[in-house]
Amino acid sequence: LSLCWCKTLGCTGLLHLPILSIFDIYYAKCGFVIILMAVYWCTECIPLAVTALLPVILFPMMGIMQSGKVCVQYLTDSNMLFIGGLLVAIAVEHWNLHKRIALRVLLVVGVRPALLMSGFMGVTAFLSMWISNTATTAMMLPIAQAVLAQLSATEASHDEREFQGQGKENQAFELEIKLPKGEPFTTKEMKYNLLTKGMSLSVCYSASIGGTATLTGTTPNLILKGQMDKLFPDNGDVINFASWFGFAFPNMILMLILSWLWLQFMYMGFNMKKSFGCGKKNEGDEEAYAVMKEEYKKLGSVSFAEGAVLTVFVLLVVMWFTREPGFMPGWATILFNIDGQFVTDGTVAIFMSMLFFVIPSRPFWYTEEEDAEEGNEGTKKHKAPPALLEWSVVHERMPWNIILLLGGGFALASGSEESGLSLWLGESLAPLKSIPPFAISLLLSLLVGTFTECSSNTATTTLFLPILASMATAISLNPLYVMLPCTICASLAFMLPVATPPNAIAFSYGNLKVMDMVKAGFVLNMIGILTINMAVNTWGDAMFHLSTFPDWANVTHGIKP
Repeated sequence: LSLCWCKTLGCTGLLHLPILSIFDIYYAKCGFVIILMAVYWCTECIPLAVTALLPVILFPMMGIMQSGKVCVQYLTDSNMLFIGGLLVAIAVEHWNLHKRIALRVLLVVGVRPALLMSGFMGVTAFLSMWISNTATTAMMLPIAQAVLAQLSATEASHDEREFQGQGKENQAFELEIKLPKGEPFTTKEMKYNLLTKGMSLSVCYSASIGGTATLTGTTPNLILKGQMDKLFPDNGDVINFASWFGFAFPNMILMLILSWLWLQFMYMGFNMKKSFGCGKKNEGDEEAYAVMKEEYKKLGSVSFAEGAVLTVFVLLVVMWFTREPGFMPGWATILFNIDGQFVTDGTVAIFMSMLFFVIPSRPFWYTEEEDAEEGNEGTKKHKAPPALLEWSVVHERMPWNIILLLGGGFALASGSEESGLSLWLGESLAPLKSIPPFAISLLLSLLVGTFTECSSNTATTTLFLPILASMATAISLNPLYVMLPCTICASLAFMLPVATPPNAIAFSYGNLKVMDMVKAGFVLNMIGILTINMAVNTWGDAMFHLSTFPDWANVTHGIKP
């Protein structure tokens, strides 16, 4: 298998070499690099992060950009914002704050099927706004499986069904089944299987949907921010944490509600009494509720470390929102940004995340009993408590590959500018000016939504956004009008298990078939694309003035001879 990938790797480069010999111009060379990286990203013949490093080698060797200018793209302000956001997420995960929040909300919501699904979707979406979609799904699915297994086991006890095995945390539960006397066995099993499928899909889908709500929620959002700052440096910080949240959060809520309605209809129906709890609680509900309550008790009381992490997290969000709220001067404008954009969201993220390495995990100095084997029994030593975060924890959990992927995308954007590829693409796509803008946005959203099913959302946005920006400027269309919906559509990978890690995690439990995901995901893809385009043409237009061509987008870059 590895030999096959090596052959693919070599042949791909050779097949595209004629481009360089026929078109001995810089934008053709840059186009070769983009095509080569696109093939490598789609086939994953070498790791994605390694592919992202190709501009460091090829751009200087082809005379497109100097090595120093290429390398600096791998640590931009957007990358610093990403790193700061990840440090906060790691701190939240390290102290199990996310699990406490999830269980607390689920205890409030209850265990009736429809309410339980809405509770899991709401909690998963909220957590994925701040921590990675993968980590959120990996935490929420075992909780969902445990609750569903308890519901099934309690109901089965009335029909002489015996619940067996505890299993590992991320494993399915096994049931020894005897044929019940009342309701047919197949009917009861079918109900449980449908409920399990619906709950599994609701968790992985809501993780992807929730990540679109904040600028740091998922990588494509940050890629858009970085590409805007790179391609349109005079955009006036049009995309920041507050403006993105104002646009994307209402869209996320709408998508979440529509997704819940579709999954509820597809897997559980709309029985008001059974689904929504319009009746007396049965034994199964009470015991399933007890499972969640027991899990919450295991966490113990809220520790000083959890409180400190939550405080820093809340302060970070408040500072992000008030830095440049848009409707009034923010604190950064008043204190630092009078003569330019000195303090950005990345500055705030790094500053607040550094506090995790300074604030102790316990409020006071504490004592520990020395080892009795050393002959000092009864004596105590004073020891300073560790900080909320230690670098060993960060080093283990930080997804360094994504940081390189972001940098590779920014390097490609710079190379497209320097070589004149952006201008050439814009001129080539000029005939699109005759098509109505809403049709262009809808068609491009469909294209990106389809492409992201077989490629990572990071690679998809990295490849498409510079091209979309060039096309928009060539036809005098606000670049955000097409870049905003396509960025969010890159996160709508609902149809295949391999499309995104949350889908793969849900599929690994063995409850789902590929066709289950295809049937549910296709409708959700259509819902998402239509919802996003509606948002762009309504409150998105009001926020970003998308119907007008802005002055900051009126930039031209010459073509290198």
